[in-house]
Amino acid sequence: MNVLVINCGSSSLKYQLIDMSNEEVKAKGLVERIGIEGSRIKHETIGKEKETIETPMKDHKIALELVMDSLTNEDYGAIKSLDEISAVGHRVVHGGEDFAQSVIIDDKVLKAIEDNVEIAPLHNPPNIMGIKACQKLLPNVKQVAVFDTAFHQTMPAESYIYALPYEYYEKYRIRRYGFHGTSHKYITNRAAEMLGKDVNEVNLITCHLGNGSSICAVENGKSIDTSMGFTPLEGLAMGTRCGDLDPAILPFLMEKENLSPDEINNVINKKSGVLRISGVSSDFRDIEAARDEGNERAALALNIFEKRVRGYIGNYFTELDHVDGIVFTAGVGENSIEMRESICAGLKSLGIEIDKERNNVRGEDKLISSDNSKVKVFVIPTNEELMIARDTKELVEA
Repeated sequence: MNVLVINCGSSSLKYQLIDMSNEEVKAKGLVERIGIEGSRIKHETIGKEKETIETPMKDHKIALELVMDSLTNEDYGAIKSLDEISAVGHRVVHGGEDFAQSVIIDDKVLKAIEDNVEIAPLHNPPNIMGIKACQKLLPNVKQVAVFDTAFHQTMPAESYIYALPYEYYEKYRIRRYGFHGTSHKYITNRAAEMLGKDVNEVNLITCHLGNGSSICAVENGKSIDTSMGFTPLEGLAMGTRCGDLDPAILPFLMEKENLSPDEINNVINKKSGVLRISGVSSDFRDIEAARDEGNERAALALNIFEKRVRGYIGNYFTELDHVDGIVFTAGVGENSIEMRESICAGLKSLGIEIDKERNNVRGEDKLISSDNSKVKVFVIPTNEELMIARDTKELVEA
């Protein structure tokens, strides 16, 4: 079975074609600047030369037509015809309270995704465009929606209800939803394998640390708490997002700076985080380099990030009766040796100890804690595309 995984952004589209008989990627690519001048597709069939094609693409349907043409191209394609695509798995950011697991897409599901646009106005519309385009191009192929929020639907009410008037939850469904669920689910399953335990018997604290970052408390393989909230803004200080802050700051700044709701939203989502603390970059590699050159604000940005990560890990220790492992993943979690060491250095009171030699690793599955550590610590590169493909295969075969 070949599963095509689609991840649509507002002006971009990432894709992978995965052979589920061996879970190997046959082809992958990125379409950039959809609807913008200079649009192009970067396509790679494994074992062949990479191809970059620049051509106007006014919408996602045309972009997906180009993806299909690239996959079936006689010279650099991966399959002979579209008949070899057995199913399509779509990353959908927000399923609201409607979906606690992945589902085969029908009219009812598509309507529910559209209804959740109100709480995910930046993410769900391009996801919907990708689904509708694939339905037109592959009308006889089953489409599956895999939701970023679904993994966190197992949280108890005490983890997702805010201390606001309860009628706001009833009227508008204002609550914690959590994100990066596909990533947290993947590394939970992989950590269970590495621990030699059934996934339904494993307790973990999973740390998805990148430009966007979130932490999740996993009990018996299920999410019971997570750092992101109603939107991906809450929680850690991230690349450009402010994370946790006193809500009273927002009306104060709106009055002082004469900012509209859209303008303050732009500030806290795109003009904050480690970018504006450091004054250097939203890329942690750049910030670490500046810190090493003596930049005090860069050092402060990293210290704030590390402190918040440790704080959430410590909090989730109190929610779990025991912790089998801590897992680091995503761009920073997988690749920053120093960041992992710094975070764990502040967790010695919990019996956590890193082995420096083992921790000298980037981008591969590995145990990095010492033999004396009371809790095992892992690096596990996330693979959201494979998780989407697995869910798609399971649903279509069922």
